[in-house]
Amino acid sequence: MQYFDIFLFALIAVFLVLRLRGVLGRRTGNEKQNQSDVFGRQKHEDNGSTAQNGAAPQTDNVYRLPDSENADAQSDVPSGTFATLQKIQKADPSFTQQDFLNGARMAFEMIVEYFAKGDKDALNPLLSAEVYKNFSAAIDARSEKGEHEETTLVGIKSATIHDASFEERTAYVTVKFVSEEVSVIRNAEGDVVSGDPNQVVEAEDLWTFARNTQNNDPNWQLVATETPEDETSE
Repeated sequence: MQYFDIFLFALIAVFLVLRLRGVLGRRTGNEKQNQSDVFGRQKHEDNGSTAQNGAAPQTDNVYRLPDSENADAQSDVPSGTFATLQKIQKADPSFTQQDFLNGARMAFEMIVEYFAKGDKDALNPLLSAEVYKNFSAAIDARSEKGEHEETTLVGIKSATIHDASFEERTAYVTVKFVSEEVSVIRNAEGDVVSGDPNQVVEAEDLWTFARNTQNNDPNWQLVATETPEDETSE
């Protein structure tokens, strides 16, 4: 009976351990610590492990950029952009293509939604001063006419890195978004003055995000918007 009790308690202990692992997860040493911002980047606390230049220390959970000799791995970005992305990651080891694109998708959805709602306070931290000025002016002009916009983002079909540059300490990454949207503008009476509420339109946009890689603030800001047609005509 004594051995049976010990065996029974051992089984209960194993069961509890497995249950805890199922609820809390198993730590491997590669987990991302602290809360992530909208671009999926870590907000590191100042615990003495941060590098002297303010960049997050390089850890095993960083997705490495593919080697320059691996042509297949470069197929998702323009050839001239690949070397620049490597420079950006060297200056900011926490930068990864996948995390950046995941965050860019989230930012795209948020900015489209906030602009349609006319929520300038929510837009402000996501945009550079110049872009915010333009967005704010458009919202004010719409309000003065007594119009409001209704935009439904059906989905983002693709988001790919289109271009990148690195000037002094600031990284610039341009993302090409292909999205499907339903967008209409209504007047004060609720009548449609622009767009079709029953039509899904495919849109292509080039959005450029920027961040000072030496800044402790992990957030990227939208600094320019254009369409592929605008780029072609230049």
